Amino acid sequence: MKISIVTIFPRMFDGVLQESILKRAREKGLVEFQVVDLRDFSGDKHKSVDDYSYGGGPGMVMKPEPFFRAVEHLQQEYPEPAHVLLTTPQGSRFDQGKAHELAAKAGIIILCGHYEGVDERVREHLAQEEISVGDYVLTGGEIPAMAIMDAVTRLLPGVLPEASLEEESFSRGLLEYPQYTRPQSFRGLEVPEVLLSGDHARIKKWREDEARRRTARRRPDLLDDRA
Repeated sequence: MKISIVTIFPRMFDGVLQESILKRAREKGLVEFQVVDLRDFSGDKHKSVDDYSYGGGPGMVMKPEPFFRAVEHLQQEYPEPAHVLLTTPQGSRFDQGKAHELAAKAGIIILCGHYEGVDERVREHLAQEEISVGDYVLTGGEIPAMAIMDAVTRLLPGVLPEASLEEESFSRGLLEYPQYTRPQSFRGLEVPEVLLSGDHARIKKWREDEARRRTARRRPDLLDDRA
């Protein structure tokens, strides 16, 4: 898997790629990350990537030429065409199912929007998919790109133990059951007795019941999706 990020703020990714699971996955050769400065493809000495909006309006709009040049350059480095994403509040909602779908791709190119947005020709003729991480607006597409990178990378073979992925939230359409660790008693708060019983059948049932109860209370829409 290779993931390329096209952004006007490449240094934002320095920290996230040097820590935790993303760093270990990269060092193991399970994924390759490439952060590209969109300004390198501006085509002018000022490295401008935005301009005023036709028709008027506040803010600046990101120009199409740098994005097209960047993607066309990057695609040459992939053995087969990479899937091109644009992060935008107008996109389809990113969820665990989409993360699994993207993890099956050979490569992904993520375009990070900024300012008032990107020229519509990028949406219609360059990006194959638009993705939103939630119904809110951020200052740019970099943080959504990081979320997508993280969610996709952890699903790649060898990055995490398969057992860890099978029981977590959204893997079966349910939120994960409650987790406990030592000490057994903390400030009068006890670990449920069933988890100390050693009865694996009882523990499995308790966890299933708790997962359903938690999902019904916090995310009943997930249970509707399972119906």
